[in-house]
Amino acid sequence: MANIKSLDPGASPLHYFGAELRRLREEAGLTLEQVGKRVFLTGSMIGQIETAARVPKDEHVPRLDTAVDGKGALVRAWILAQRSRLPGWFQRVARMEATAKGIHVFQAQLVHGLLQTPAYAEAVLGVMSTRDLDTNVEARIARQEILRREEPPVFWAVFGEGVLYQEIGGPATMRGQLARLLEYADVDEVQIQILPYSAGAHTGLMGSFNIYSFDDQATVAYMEGYEDGWATINPKEVRARSLRYDLLRASALSPADSMELIARVMKERYEHRPDSDADSDSGPRPVA
Repeated sequence: MANIKSLDPGASPLHYFGAELRRLREEAGLTLEQVGKRVFLTGSMIGQIETAARVPKDEHVPRLDTAVDGKGALVRAWILAQRSRLPGWFQRVARMEATAKGIHVFQAQLVHGLLQTPAYAEAVLGVMSTRDLDTNVEARIARQEILRREEPPVFWAVFGEGVLYQEIGGPATMRGQLARLLEYADVDEVQIQILPYSAGAHTGLMGSFNIYSFDDQATVAYMEGYEDGWATINPKEVRARSLRYDLLRASALSPADSMELIARVMKERYEHRPDSDADSDSGPRPVA
């Protein structure tokens, strides 16, 4: 007998949507595969939507409602889900990174985790506690493998100029970290721009954020807090965040000029400063 996962409709509006989909599907006497065929998705995808493991696109919802004769119930439940915070499972950034086709990030204060060297990651993750630090660093570096896949996501990063000067881990760590960024100059799927101080007031003043786009589910806008993260699939909020990002890219230096600035800061600020940092150039290398 199949192992059918029990649902908790009260866990979140997205879980409620999934539970409603299962209820209506079962009332209609339909299998996952039968519903999937009607809406041009796989049965596995329908099952993952029911258990809130996947987020449907807006265009899927009316088709799902029609397929299970929901009479608008799923459409109404989807409106509620869009307006809510996504559940905790979806705040696991690594999961979004692993399945996204496009990752757009703005970081005002530090290099994004997908581009960090082991030494830089150790300095960042060890600020509050060194407990399980080696494991946490290994996990962060392992996430970077998505950029080395045969078909990697398009990764676009806009960093505030202060990221280059915020000395995390000491001069040697910073040298290694900026050198790592320079290695991506010829990697088409990775684009790096620096937002210069001269840009003045800009649309990212409220803080860093990420946007994840997918082939088969809704785009997610995400922002980290100190203890947890905030994520939304609300189209209005996603569009607003996407506009902010487009304006940040327009205000930033070009990728080529950004690489020149990174190289200049690395040489002028960190290259001739001796210290006792361990060699931070170890770890995975990008593949052009």
